[in-house]
Amino acid sequence: MFDSHLALIVLVILLALTFDFINGFHDTANAIATSISTKALRPRTAIVLASVMNFIGAMTFTGVAKTIGGKIADPLSLSNGMVVVLAALIAASIWNLFTWYYGLPSSSSHALIGSLTGAVITSAGFSAVNFHGFISILEALILSPLLAVVAGFTIMTLIKVIFHYSVPHRINRRFRILQVFTAAFQAFSHGTNDAQKTMGIITFALVAGGFQNSLHIPVWVKLSAALAMALGTSVGGWRIIKTVGTRIIKLDPGSGFSADLSSALVILGATFLKLPVSTTHVISSSVIGVGTARRFSTVKWGTAQKIVTAWLVTLPVTALLAGLSYGVCAGIGRLAAAVLL
Repeated sequence: MFDSHLALIVLVILLALTFDFINGFHDTANAIATSISTKALRPRTAIVLASVMNFIGAMTFTGVAKTIGGKIADPLSLSNGMVVVLAALIAASIWNLFTWYYGLPSSSSHALIGSLTGAVITSAGFSAVNFHGFISILEALILSPLLAVVAGFTIMTLIKVIFHYSVPHRINRRFRILQVFTAAFQAFSHGTNDAQKTMGIITFALVAGGFQNSLHIPVWVKLSAALAMALGTSVGGWRIIKTVGTRIIKLDPGSGFSADLSSALVILGATFLKLPVSTTHVISSSVIGVGTARRFSTVKWGTAQKIVTAWLVTLPVTALLAGLSYGVCAGIGRLAAAVLL
């Protein structure tokens, strides 16, 4: 006999892993754009490195996953929780593909959080949203880019002071070598935060569907999410690589190193605090901070403005998309139930 409940959770898991895959190639640019643009790494080498380090990072932590799984809404309180997750994933995936196509480094984190919140509201009303948890997540998403600007500015300023009298050719060669390590560090930190979001959304669905009664992250969820992100990373996001690597500032090895190190530190710090942040926001902001330290006029503020605009519209647009997706999914579910009965 056809088990619609089981079929729905399988569909949710497959869509979540698809979102994770899209997130991988959408956000690959964030981890390797600077090292490619400064020629510290060849594109193929950079993508392989990012894939491996993303996988390792994804397998290392689970705190962010539990935050996503329980801080926005209580999955046990939703009567239609699996449909909520399904609608959220559809909306977030649509937005990720749209922004990837146009080369905008928008936030997969904002997309997922906005979509989940919009789907919860449509399903059960505003009272179903844990606004205390939602606001704490929103604060991390807002503060982390500001910290990245400060960190990028500070590290780049220190490098300028320390190596002021050094021969540029020699220093560039050394920083290109260092960039291999900072690119790896950045990809690792990306995995520790971004892959956790998919783990959290799958666990949310498992609890909502009655397949488990706690937010414990099963090993198979960790492994599948880590693999999906690593595979997505291996595809690469060349449109966004061009935006982050060349259209904000013209990077040299020293500034690329500064941007990589500052953003990786901010992302990893958020992971330790179990807070989901946007790796896109953090990395783009660190590049802006580095450019400001070099010379304010070197930053291409027109591109920066487009990126900020994409950041601002992501939450409300994905929330609306998720609301529409929930309506469609719930309607299809009722129609299917009527046909089967």
